[in-house]
Amino acid sequence: MGRIEIFELSVEPQSESPRKIYVYLPESYDRTKKKYDVLYMFDGHNLFSDETATYGKSWGFKEYLDKTGLDLVVIGQDCNHTGSLRMDEYCPMPAEQLWGEKPINAEGDVTAAWFVNVLKKECEKRYRVYKDRKHVGIGGSSMGGLMAEYMIARYNDVYSKAACVSPAHYFCLNGLREVIQQTDYDPDTRIYMDLGTKERSGEKTLIASIDLIQEFCHEYEKRGCHTWPHLVIDGWHAEASWETVIPLFLEFLYPNLYK
Repeated sequence: MGRIEIFELSVEPQSESPRKIYVYLPESYDRTKKKYDVLYMFDGHNLFSDETATYGKSWGFKEYLDKTGLDLVVIGQDCNHTGSLRMDEYCPMPAEQLWGEKPINAEGDVTAAWFVNVLKKECEKRYRVYKDRKHVGIGGSSMGGLMAEYMIARYNDVYSKAACVSPAHYFCLNGLREVIQQTDYDPDTRIYMDLGTKERSGEKTLIASIDLIQEFCHEYEKRGCHTWPHLVIDGWHAEASWETVIPLFLEFLYPNLYK
């Protein structure tokens, strides 16, 4: 059985600092001296335990990793739990629509830089994880999925793979297109992006959302990336649904661990 370690790390100048960092270490970690592939994720409190999950149901990441014995370290950052500040911290560019009736103060570029320059470097000091992009991924769901979609473009020299689960890219469509189109990608870049069929109400809205997934994956593909635009039948916008796609995106992003 793998184990979860938790430590705290400053996220200043953002609030609720320091922030909890959740780390899954596989069972083999203490029996070897090798380095491990690593996946950095948003909303770390929702990944491993129902007790810390916002809505009482986690992704169940630990159960899957324990069952498969994958030699993968998964590291998640706790989000900001004050009001709508999570929306601000996980929005990487000026939002093109409101969150309910409130504007979003986009601070995601600050969060992204913190992931690269603070979180990643601190974890590389604490744990035997690879530093080079070939073995390093970024992932998240909803606004975290939007951030992963942004960061695989903005920091393609740092991350080679991204799990963009139910990404909320509709908040930043034009800005995200521009970032994707202006990036030179390494040809080993792999991007998983999905949408659940029960995430949108109404046939026209669902079709438009599917079209967006296809469009963004096509933009990445035109620039030499490998993508998987996946439609999750009966999938919805919640951790219980996202748990079902863990085996899919991990095998697509880290095929070397399944050999």
